[in-house]
Amino acid sequence: MQNYIEVQSLGKSFSEHGNLAFKDISFNASKGEFVALIGPSGCGKSTMLHIAAGLSGPTVGSVTVKGERVDNPRADTMFVFQQYSKSIFPWKSVIDNVMLGVKYQSPRSDRDLKQFCRAQLELVGLGAYADYYPYQLSGGMQQRVAIARALARRPEILLMDEPFGALDAMIRVELQDLLLQLWRELGLTVLFVTHDIDEALYLAQRVIVLSASPGSIASIVDVPLGYPRDQLKTRSNPLFLDLRSRLFQTMVDHVANMRGAKS
Repeated sequence: MQNYIEVQSLGKSFSEHGNLAFKDISFNASKGEFVALIGPSGCGKSTMLHIAAGLSGPTVGSVTVKGERVDNPRADTMFVFQQYSKSIFPWKSVIDNVMLGVKYQSPRSDRDLKQFCRAQLELVGLGAYADYYPYQLSGGMQQRVAIARALARRPEILLMDEPFGALDAMIRVELQDLLLQLWRELGLTVLFVTHDIDEALYLAQRVIVLSASPGSIASIVDVPLGYPRDQLKTRSNPLFLDLRSRLFQTMVDHVANMRGAKS
């Protein structure tokens, strides 16, 4: 498959004297691929995603999409944050939050635009909540609003920074399955940051493992598990369990090596 997103020799420093977040990161993603990035806290996962979104610049290296360098936010890319309560506006209704992402770019009439945005809410199971306000919704429902707003822009690329990390276990698995459904139905390309090995393996076709800070690529692992996936059957599959053990050991080994190098 042709490379759609290319991350080339990417590095980020937060001061002139070093303080590297990560260094020499290179990987590709094909159109329609689901790639997860995992690693210990502080390895630069979120910073890397911000660079891919055009929200921050690299110190060295580049991210390109369809051969174009990413220096600013792109119309074909949407970002879903972990802190859903800070990414939607509490004084606006659910439908108005979704409309906000497209109302100034869409040629649709207000009536047609509202109907279109209601359809996005239907996609994420919130069709009956269009006129509610965020304070009336659970955390999982608020994150669905953020996802619906992203989908309303009809993105080709979805960048997700631990979007389910703050949710309880049952809501989390529900949204994992919703995301896989939307990914397959809409043909999205997804870069998904998580600290959870099981979540990465359940969702992704490939998992990129980053080492401890300063982050670098410790391993890239293909996940040859078919879709659709099942929360019970997939997670009990011997291949899933073997991959989880390998990824865990990789992360443990790299953290241990970093501590040994500093001592």
